[in-house]
Amino acid sequence: MTPDPLFDFTGKVALVTGGSRGLGYQMVKALAERGADVIIASRKLENCEAVAQECRALGRRALAVAAHVGKWPECDALVEAAYAAFGRVDILINNAGMSPACPSDEMPESLFDSVMNLNFKGPFRLASQIGKRMADGDGGCIINISSTGALMALPGVVPYGAAKAALNAMTVSMSREYAPRVRVNTISAGPFLTDIAEAWDARKREKQPVAVGRPGNPPEIVTAALMMASPASSYTTGALLRVDGGQQ
Repeated sequence: MTPDPLFDFTGKVALVTGGSRGLGYQMVKALAERGADVIIASRKLENCEAVAQECRALGRRALAVAAHVGKWPECDALVEAAYAAFGRVDILINNAGMSPACPSDEMPESLFDSVMNLNFKGPFRLASQIGKRMADGDGGCIINISSTGALMALPGVVPYGAAKAALNAMTVSMSREYAPRVRVNTISAGPFLTDIAEAWDARKREKQPVAVGRPGNPPEIVTAALMMASPASSYTTGALLRVDGGQQ
């Protein structure tokens, strides 16, 4: 693929959490196809390695790292592995997340902590540690993958919506804390046909109460991610971009 000059990531290094499947996989492949070397992180090393092999077949350097990014020691190990292999990270995409359904009055503390850790605590740790290195170095950009669940009523998955709302707030604050060398933005994703959709009934997989009337297909996240990551978006920071089909 010959990249458009506005979306040429040749020589850039991108780290994507939850990068072995779903939206994360689509973003990894899109960046690699446009010249970026990539670090793919998720809990299962074999899944990450399979994606890394696809990226190497494109002529890119690719590192697979097994990491539970809800745990700070594993976040720190991921950062160290990335910098040991590549010397820098230019693009961080905090994509890993989970949204198990559970009535609020029945929510066990362990599940509450797991949801908050993966959706907010881990992204905070990665963004703070990599953001500081970016700010002290040649700069970079951080993209936090949030959810419309932070912007609307979401009964039954309250901790998830709360964690994503915290992620949105983190984006705005870090966009100032690490300015001007680091841009920090949010993509607020709506209903997509990722692994989570396997639990939906057939009707929800075909129709959704959004303006376009259907759930998103994972490749439809790509243009938003490329725009946010592109150096051509140098005047965009602290922003929230909704990719949700027109969710009310």
